[in-house]
Amino acid sequence: MTLHDDAARLQPELVELRRRLHRIPEPGFDLPLTQRAVLDAIDGLGLEITTGSDLSSVTAVLRGATDGPSVLLRGDMDALAIVEETGLEYASANGAMHACGHDLHVAGLVGAARLLAGRRDRIAGSVVFMFQPGEEAGGGAPLMIRDGVLDAAGTRVEAAYGIHVGPGARGTFQLKSGTIMAGANVLRVRVHGRGGHGSRPQQAVDPVPVVAELILALQSWVTRRIDVFDPVVLSVTTLFAGEITNVIPEDAGFAATLRTLSEASIAQAQAELPPLIERIAAAHGCTADVEVIVGYPVTVNTVEETAAAAAVLRAEFGEDRVEEIDAPWMASEDFSFVLREVPGTFLFLCATPPDVDQDDIPMNHSPHARFDDAVLGDQAAALAALAWRHVGVGDA
Repeated sequence: MTLHDDAARLQPELVELRRRLHRIPEPGFDLPLTQRAVLDAIDGLGLEITTGSDLSSVTAVLRGATDGPSVLLRGDMDALAIVEETGLEYASANGAMHACGHDLHVAGLVGAARLLAGRRDRIAGSVVFMFQPGEEAGGGAPLMIRDGVLDAAGTRVEAAYGIHVGPGARGTFQLKSGTIMAGANVLRVRVHGRGGHGSRPQQAVDPVPVVAELILALQSWVTRRIDVFDPVVLSVTTLFAGEITNVIPEDAGFAATLRTLSEASIAQAQAELPPLIERIAAAHGCTADVEVIVGYPVTVNTVEETAAAAAVLRAEFGEDRVEEIDAPWMASEDFSFVLREVPGTFLFLCATPPDVDQDDIPMNHSPHARFDDAVLGDQAAALAALAWRHVGVGDA
């Protein structure tokens, strides 16, 4: 019996788990209900389980019949503070939403644990299952690395894998060697002027038009200063100024998300953006405080592990189910912190329901985002197969 066949038999219980999680989404680092659901789902599998010291993580280690290398599989658990508008019968009603598919990631990882635990007698080594909070909220992965997830089996894992669901033709796996997702950084700017009466701007130093000029200047900076073959996305997403219509405010400002694909481009942003902003502000008699805050690093897949993963998935699911994509996503992932420490690969599994118009798919993080849990068996089998390449003895 293959992993794929066994996963098909697990499908109903994985769907039930996913939908239970979908009803109780929890954002951030403290996910007590989600953690309890995970612990219940892997109970009885004979795993060595530890939980996080200051976050609701679960690390579970499967020991094989004999010694050997260790490999890590990861699923993130947290939701987003978005009010769900899908109309699903199992939709969340608590003001949060699994709008990025992390409920599927948890259920798929539980499925992989069950598949591999059932083959323990043919495993030479260990598998570490990383159930992670805080992917959306500021970096749960570094905290789990600090707590020792990469060494949970007693030796450093030799490879790590993660699968993320996303839009596209259901059941298609997408991979890319090298950079697959962008680094996520934040630009914060506060312009200081001199407040006054809205009817007498000549007696004030108005920071509002300065902010407007800065926003346009940043778009020019991206297109004129950045190498087109090492792209940057800079999107201003928040603005602030005064709240009274006849008062020129003392301060105004904005924040932006800054997505980069290399260490060179974020270094360029750190070097060039503060003086550019400060000088434009000074030209108008204002001063400016500027922060370029480095967040998630670029997600970089190792060449060897990505090529091997593609071969494993083609053998398990067929050539037509595996697609090598040309360009990285400009979204970001804190699995990038794991891949800075150990070789591995992060890949996508398309999970758009067949009744959704392929030309009008709600994207991840949309209140209308829907993911088809028909992919769960394949997700579990894929994760298990990727681990099996490192620790399995013979055919799975």
